[in-house]
Amino acid sequence: MRNAAVILAAGTSTRFGARKQDVRIDGRRMVDIIAATAAEAGLDPVLAVIPPGFDVAPAVTRVVNERPEAGISRSLRLGVDALPEQVDAAVILLGDEPLVDAGILRRLAAAGDRGAKVVAARSGDRIGPPVLLRREAFGLVHRATGDHGLRELLRGIRGLVTVALPQPPLDVDTQADLDTLLTLRRDRRDR
Repeated sequence: MRNAAVILAAGTSTRFGARKQDVRIDGRRMVDIIAATAAEAGLDPVLAVIPPGFDVAPAVTRVVNERPEAGISRSLRLGVDALPEQVDAAVILLGDEPLVDAGILRRLAAAGDRGAKVVAARSGDRIGPPVLLRREAFGLVHRATGDHGLRELLRGIRGLVTVALPQPPLDVDTQADLDTLLTLRRDRRDR
């Protein structure tokens, strides 16, 4: 099966005093870290839904959301709708969760390869994202509205398969989140 990645990185948060997409971790933007992880996991193509005026690494396909203020659901639809017909499934990732590793993405893809239509990451009571959607489940994204994204869509899906995360995901929304992320990355390197 051909599994792609769709990174949702068109958010309008400016809690850092600048666009969240411009926040750097060890000199790299979060979306570039996530794109590299997706490529390492064998996902191809890697698409990033971004706001106007933002760019991504050359190996990443850009999908510009001209109206990011319309909410994450618009980015979700734009990303899935931009996938080539040859793609059998897509792993949907958030552009502010750079700790997701290639192993988890490969496990999501493997569950989809075994026939699961919707596969979500699980950490405790939290389910998704990242989320894998097989092509026959792409229509789900058109049910989302406004800022209601994947987590809301996953509620009530019959046959949902989950893959356990080794640690809870970390959304980088504030300076405190960034500080925590840097500490976690440093701890991983020191092991």
